[in-house]
Amino acid sequence: MLKANIAIFASGQGSNALNLIHHFESHPEIHVQFVLSNKSDAKVLEEAKKLGVQTFSFSNAEVENGEFITQFCIDQHIDFIVLAGYLRKIPVGLIAQFPNHIFNIHPALLPKFGGAGMYGKHVHEAVLANQEKETGITIHLVNEDFDSGEKIAQFHCDLGENETIETIQQKVQALEHAYFPLVIEETILKARNV
Repeated sequence: MLKANIAIFASGQGSNALNLIHHFESHPEIHVQFVLSNKSDAKVLEEAKKLGVQTFSFSNAEVENGEFITQFCIDQHIDFIVLAGYLRKIPVGLIAQFPNHIFNIHPALLPKFGGAGMYGKHVHEAVLANQEKETGITIHLVNEDFDSGEKIAQFHCDLGENETIETIQQKVQALEHAYFPLVIEETILKARNV
């Protein structure tokens, strides 16, 4: 059986993207085909190249052009798309071409603290301001609305009285690094063996 090719879309530092690359480095069934960013200077591109993964960057206009980005992924023989800190809305055409094959990770327990503008530190600020007793991560399918696709998995962590944005970020990132690759792997393998 041919390996499943995944594309990782990322916009910034890319710690989750790089973690996925390491996880699938010598996987018998899953291959990271490329990392794509909407920012040509995104650190993730430089780091992915060092790991031997091909990289691409396109303008916001290009990645928001459903026809362009869909055809690009088809030409690259992509089977699944993983959003790892990717900050652009996914075009409807791409979702239609890859139904239930586009995954996102969100740094909170959806449906809380989701939607447009809720990413990175903005999420942790909202969690802190709301005096939440716990937070976590949500791994979900991507649909046409921000952070509202079907949930695949959630992982929780407790929050104490003296949390800061930085301590929340550390706890959430530890969950991301521990569970995101495992959930993606399990979900892809299950989809391939249906």
